[in-house]
Amino acid sequence: MIARLFLRASFAWMALSPPTALAAGGGAAAYLKKPDAWFAAPEAKKIAANILSYQSDLGGWPKNTDTVDVIYQGPRGDLHPTFDNGATTDELRFLARCFNATKEEIYGTSFNRGLGYVLKAQYPTGGWPQFYPPSKQYHRHITFNDGAMVRLLEFLREVKKSAAYDFVSVKDRQAAGEAFDKGIVCILKCQIRVDGKPTVWCAQHDELDFSPRPARAFELASFSGSESVGITRLLMSLEKPGPEIVASVDGAVAWFESAKFTGIRIENRPDPAAKKGTNRVVVEDASAPPLWARFYDLKTGKPFFCDRDGIPKSSIAEIGDERRNGYAWYGNWPQGLLEKEYPEWKKRNC
Repeated sequence: MIARLFLRASFAWMALSPPTALAAGGGAAAYLKKPDAWFAAPEAKKIAANILSYQSDLGGWPKNTDTVDVIYQGPRGDLHPTFDNGATTDELRFLARCFNATKEEIYGTSFNRGLGYVLKAQYPTGGWPQFYPPSKQYHRHITFNDGAMVRLLEFLREVKKSAAYDFVSVKDRQAAGEAFDKGIVCILKCQIRVDGKPTVWCAQHDELDFSPRPARAFELASFSGSESVGITRLLMSLEKPGPEIVASVDGAVAWFESAKFTGIRIENRPDPAAKKGTNRVVVEDASAPPLWARFYDLKTGKPFFCDRDGIPKSSIAEIGDERRNGYAWYGNWPQGLLEKEYPEWKKRNC
């Protein structure tokens, strides 16, 4: 366990110009649990028309955008496709459901374009950038941040294995399976090793040599206490895991155990001087469940916290109001994995 001293550490068919911000909990994902018959209904077709209007000329969809409630009539060049923040994969799942329910070619054609975009964007080394074509900035790195690569791999596995994608050509389904396999190899190569032992991952890794890479100024290269959880769960979902997968999962779990904090909780206290009226503080609480930091230093293993100047600090109290209260520095991300999922997985794969 890391010492506590480090803790002081309504459909409207209307035109719009730039894409609107996506409301929390909305988007195509909100409809994917609907029964199959619903996807042939008028309501689903209206939503599908909106989704189709947001598909970029490259084949993907923009992020932080309401692609379901209104039709897009802005400049095509303003649609910047990405895999960040859940973009593209859920739109593709929605269109696949529409095609299966209606057999209308427009949905199958759009899906195939989108799948082609996903496959084309994969690096030869097996990872995906945040955007494709990749920029020259940090977006070009292999992106685990916010679960981007894990979502892509889960989608590609569905395309390969699920009967819902029987309309996709054999060639493309095979390509999806191969892309998935390359992605798993990439994950294993990205896993950070300390004294030869596998630990966890950074939120971004170099697209050529797999080394940890920084993103925004306050997101330095690090051990990730958040993104690493989704990666570990993906590895645990593999059928008949071999020794390398088992060692990878065991190493990640051991790191989560070593990196957890107990006896503290995060509290948002009223503070008139704070920009949002509350101030986030770390308080002692012996009954609190364990917490993990978002970032841990690659050399010391200690948690760190940053303002937009990129200078790491040892506690959230040392950074300014805007980043301290506007970013998820602590969370319980691995708790369910450690307490339930990993023991059950280990029992099956001992």
